[in-house]
Amino acid sequence: MKMFGKTTKLLVASALIAGLATAATAAQKVYKWKLATTWGPTLHPFIDAPTKMAEMVEKMSDGRLQIRIDASNKHKSAFGILDMVKGGQYEMGHSASYYWKGKDINLLPFTTMPFGMTAPEQYAWFYYGGGMELMQKAYAKHKVLSYPGGNTGNQMGGWFRKEINSLDDLKGLKMRIPGFAGEIMAKLGLTVTNIAPGELYTSLERGTIDALEWVGPGMDIKMGFHKIAPYYYTGWHEPATELQFLVNERAFKKLPKDLQEILVTAMKLSSYDMYIQNYDMSAKAWDSIAKEYPNIKIKTLPKEVMDAMKKANDELLVEMTKDQPLLKEVLDSQKAYQKKARAWTEMSDYLYLKDNL
Repeated sequence: MKMFGKTTKLLVASALIAGLATAATAAQKVYKWKLATTWGPTLHPFIDAPTKMAEMVEKMSDGRLQIRIDASNKHKSAFGILDMVKGGQYEMGHSASYYWKGKDINLLPFTTMPFGMTAPEQYAWFYYGGGMELMQKAYAKHKVLSYPGGNTGNQMGGWFRKEINSLDDLKGLKMRIPGFAGEIMAKLGLTVTNIAPGELYTSLERGTIDALEWVGPGMDIKMGFHKIAPYYYTGWHEPATELQFLVNERAFKKLPKDLQEILVTAMKLSSYDMYIQNYDMSAKAWDSIAKEYPNIKIKTLPKEVMDAMKKANDELLVEMTKDQPLLKEVLDSQKAYQKKARAWTEMSDYLYLKDNL
């Protein structure tokens, strides 16, 4: 019996040691992931959000999770990010949900919607108004998780070769404008296309398009659009453009819980950092426009055009949600939250600016 007792103790001790060794090995396991972006390697600050996220993850995980960033010039599929993450070719992606409008209409609203929420309103909706839950619900069929990936704030309405004075001036124009805004413009008589970021300047220069929208002064001036199309219009179509981090659900579940938490935290922090960075870039660029680029003519679309776009927006939303219950659920949620938040936005921001400018 004594011998049996000693043997049992030895076996238990051995099992404990083996268990601790296994746990230590698991804790030190290095996970190497790849992330594909829609953006080129020099497209700041879009490329900075995933780059900074990967740096934070590696540092916070003590090197246990390493994420390689592949820009669009490497994988050659700027608009194939969702498919690559879904199929497991990449564990992560960084893009914008409205690029998948033709693939899955339910994903469209998670970037932004014309005449929709501002960036602070939309962030509040995502994290405290049920937006995150709806986004995961919409992406679930693709076996992909989605997280906010950086906001541009209110974007400019675009660069035009000629001045827009009426609805007639829009008819027949060829314009690069993605998402739901493209459908609105098409309804007003434009020929709408979506072109990869790296091809925008050449398309405008060669006359493939007559107008384009991109982001705002912080990014647009560097692209050189003003050299070809000097009329720069204020925004209406993308009041809170949120990029998205996409994560392969199966790969995410294989991560230890602490690495999952580190990844989610780094995505959230890098997203807000991009919002701040882009704001700073645009503020500085706007400040320099009058002095350095006197040929740029800042314009606002005529009331006739704005009214027509709002009417087209309302009509298209009714048509689009007719047989799409999930899309309607998302848009209804956004509309309700916008109505609730807008009263505070008006008091806290609009009235302050109105009284102090």
